[in-house]
Amino acid sequence: MSEMTVSDARARLADVVERARIEADPVFLTRRGRRVAAVVDADHFDRLVEAAEDLADIRAAAAARAEMEESGEASIPWEQVKADLGLA
Repeated sequence: MSEMTVSDARARLADVVERARIEADPVFLTRRGRRVAAVVDADHFDRLVEAAEDLADIRAAAAARAEMEESGEASIPWEQVKADLGLA
């Protein structure tokens, strides 16, 4: 993991991109000593987004289950859902 100022990154953009791509480690860009952005490998970014989406789905499912348990609402069997949708 490395850091450089936005000004330095602007002057050496190709090098910054190549470093992030080859090392598969983010290059953090700073302004006035504070991190303001990161350059990351595109494939790594895609995997991070996918993992975040998966985690959000897992949390939403857990919240839905908890809500059903609290309300005493019964779940609908999968076979019934398929039949209702005309898929069975």
